[in-house]
Amino acid sequence: MKKLFAILLCLQALGCKTSKQESYSTERQIFDHVIFYNGYGKTVDEPVPENVIRLKNSSYVKKLTQDDLNAISDRLNLQVTLHARCDNYDRLGHVGLNFVKKGKPYTDKNVVVRQEIARFVSPFMNKNKMPNSVDYLYEINNIGRLLNNKELRNTYDFWIQFDLFGTPDAAQKEVSGCEGRGDIYGGSMKLVSSSAKYSNKDEKLVHLYSRDKLDNYKHSDVEGETIKVNDFTLEKPVNNARLYVITSNHGANKGGEEYIRREHMVYFDGEELAKYTPGGESCEEFRVVNTQGNGIYGKRPKKLEDWARWNNWCPGNKIPIRIYELGDLIAGKHQFKIDVPEAEFKDQKGYIPLTVYIQGEEK
Repeated sequence: MKKLFAILLCLQALGCKTSKQESYSTERQIFDHVIFYNGYGKTVDEPVPENVIRLKNSSYVKKLTQDDLNAISDRLNLQVTLHARCDNYDRLGHVGLNFVKKGKPYTDKNVVVRQEIARFVSPFMNKNKMPNSVDYLYEINNIGRLLNNKELRNTYDFWIQFDLFGTPDAAQKEVSGCEGRGDIYGGSMKLVSSSAKYSNKDEKLVHLYSRDKLDNYKHSDVEGETIKVNDFTLEKPVNNARLYVITSNHGANKGGEEYIRREHMVYFDGEELAKYTPGGESCEEFRVVNTQGNGIYGKRPKKLEDWARWNNWCPGNKIPIRIYELGDLIAGKHQFKIDVPEAEFKDQKGYIPLTVYIQGEEK
């Protein structure tokens, strides 16, 4: 896997020849088999790896060291690995980048910005069957440029957050060896980068949303509609700005939002920027990691058109990070808006976790 991932990095990020330059990639192990526990349970007091802080059963943080940061270039990949334990259902996981006041301990009052940067869905996985782990690979070159901003480094410490909420209730009954257990998954995370020298442009992040709930019955800026509007002000111009959007539809009740594909409308400064409808792709390639019998996959393969009729995402896959070019933004007032006009949220259940941020060169 290490060699394969080095080759992937080389091809995708560097455009280099693999014969001599595989060794020019660097790996930093941020989390190594941290154990997630029942998200509904009391926070456990089990030991954690060195320098890792357990915020709760479903959440850990760890500060990036100077060595970590020095190993990161503007060609950066993220690898998340889940190791099956005692949760055999599909769950939502997240990776976040937290900006913490320089030299201060990790506390709520010292966290200046919390920003989700990646999202994934665990598979239906039985720990007693193979494969018993699943990898999620992301290209996050923009985060590499951010972490190399000297001004940001001098102002903040960067803490990586690793979240996975789940419960062992079903596995305790359905999976051999899980009776009475509260551990749901093990989690590992690596940052894989190029050691090539480069000239970093000072990029800044403009935080808009991070895992904020969106629906039409409680979390909306327009009553009865699925709309979020964020009016914000840039103190300085931002050149080559890009908008990053992460959304996923949830609601597993009959007629819920997980099972109906909805068009999403994105607006910026009053103009329509993009339309997209999540899903529509085959989930068959992830069947191999869904080792627990479940109602999503069934016993027989499905055709593409069968998946495309209803699926918003695949258990065992990452959620897309959608990127939109904004060009050069002037200082002053701006507005972001997202609208999912046909969403129903039947029985007032379900939600869309909304993550949005802007990144670009600070002029």
